[in-house]
Amino acid sequence: MRVLAFLDGSLADSGAAHLRVDDLGLLRGDGVFETILVADKKPRELRPHLDRLARSAAMLDLPAPDLAGFERAARAVIDGWQGGREIALKLVYTRGVDGDPAGTPTAFALGVEVDAKVLRAREDGVSVVTLERGFGPDVAEHAPWLLLGSKSISYAVNMAALREAARRGAQDVIFTATDGSVLEGPTSTVILAKDRTLYTPPSTIGILPGTTQYALFRGAEKAGWNVKVEPLAATDLARGDGVFLASSVRLVTRVHTLDGVALPDSTAVHQELAAIYESEYSG
Repeated sequence: MRVLAFLDGSLADSGAAHLRVDDLGLLRGDGVFETILVADKKPRELRPHLDRLARSAAMLDLPAPDLAGFERAARAVIDGWQGGREIALKLVYTRGVDGDPAGTPTAFALGVEVDAKVLRAREDGVSVVTLERGFGPDVAEHAPWLLLGSKSISYAVNMAALREAARRGAQDVIFTATDGSVLEGPTSTVILAKDRTLYTPPSTIGILPGTTQYALFRGAEKAGWNVKVEPLAATDLARGDGVFLASSVRLVTRVHTLDGVALPDSTAVHQELAAIYESEYSG
């Protein structure tokens, strides 16, 4: 099912037309979004997602979003949901109609079912290929107009990368920089587990700060793990105890094959990390 809400908290028919054909989000991908997992009516990391939405909007020079309105819309979706226990809740914010003198943004929240492929990946893990993004790890610093690290709705490159992975017989991608360092996945944060330490690359290299990765690291520290945010080389990935892709809806997903080579079995590590992540939301 689908549930659509606007920032005043009103629900609307998700099957009806609401978006104008000259909306700049549609015409140019000029907008930002967030996807939040809602489990048992409880949104996970809602405030960090709202803060990241505002950060992305600022990077695109969009008007500051009405975060209270987005929270109201999110609650309306959750209250109106009559499907399964999980919702993929999408918050969308675009520049609005092309040529609108008032410059009124388009904003809404949409709740949808979690894709069956995501549910399978949580259980079975995924095969991954590394693909070069075509820039170095310092480009975000000297070329901010590339919007690296923003969650814009311009996801054509990300989707093209996933299609390339499929052509190579894999399910997902880990992007690398021109120097061979690890960046992120098209829709995820990369995490390496090694010797009871979790590693992830820093967002300063032009990747999206991960809300799920942050929650996992928070829980892992409580559970006695060490956590480090530092650059990773692609060659490091095969030398640890497990590689994982983290995102709001996929949660912590195990990578079992990298560039066609099976990685050491990380099932036990995955089970522990998944339990640590879930413990952040229990009770």
